[in-house]
Amino acid sequence: MSVLSGIECVRENVPLAERTWFKVGGPARYYAEPQSIEELQSLVVRCLEEGLHVHLLGGGSNVLVRDEGVAGMVISLVSDVFTNIKNAGHRVTTGGGANLANLITVTVGAGLAGLEPLVGIPGTVGGALHGNAGSHGGDIGQWACGAAVMSRSGEIIQRERDDLVFAYRQSSLDELVILQAKFELEEEDPVEITKRMQKLWIVKKANLPMAHENTGCIFKNPRGMSAGMLIDQCGLKGEQLGGVEVSQRHANFFVAKPGATAKDVLQLIDAVRNRVAERMGVELETEIEIW
Repeated sequence: MSVLSGIECVRENVPLAERTWFKVGGPARYYAEPQSIEELQSLVVRCLEEGLHVHLLGGGSNVLVRDEGVAGMVISLVSDVFTNIKNAGHRVTTGGGANLANLITVTVGAGLAGLEPLVGIPGTVGGALHGNAGSHGGDIGQWACGAAVMSRSGEIIQRERDDLVFAYRQSSLDELVILQAKFELEEEDPVEITKRMQKLWIVKKANLPMAHENTGCIFKNPRGMSAGMLIDQCGLKGEQLGGVEVSQRHANFFVAKPGATAKDVLQLIDAVRNRVAERMGVELETEIEIW
């Protein structure tokens, strides 16, 4: 009998590859899509009691699942209660499981500026806040004014603006789940925001891997430098190991071809990191999460 028997939303041995952008990796021993905050809370508490490590899966763009799969619990917040978006004046409240692209669409349409520079960044609002996603136009953290989070013990905590600390690709929101986030944006003509966003998207799209490719961004940019440029300067664009290669369009993205494995990705990560360290004297730190 399963240690999680009695919890309706839990399934066992669920494939994860199709739920990530790389499309590689093994299954989750346990997988759940809770339908309410109460069900999520009960699940988190039970996992703690049973000694099961919990992973939260958002859009899957920033995750590499090992070929052996995940031994513990993987939770995905796809229910409406975790994905709704509401705006009132210049404030927006959104579930942590909401798609970041959807949030940007809603805010731009409502004439609220601030988040449009994040266009093209995949994943959920919770994932974006946790890693303080951003681009040259700014990061998501600068607009956050509050959040509701759940700890690994199932406790729900309210974080106010003074509790929030953001830095490059990191934040103080390191609890298990970001249930809800609040943003305070700037009112502006929606037509002007849309034009600005479209220009940003055209530039980004021209320099990213093709939409049909199974890909992921691998390394954080070292302070004052571009990881992609460093990799390119080492002559590594197009470098291939097994079924994975360094993208020809942007060197900080790897592309997984049919038949690729998570082991191929990990070995290419090590090879690229070692080459950049040897030739450029820079130690690259991974941005992608490895489960």
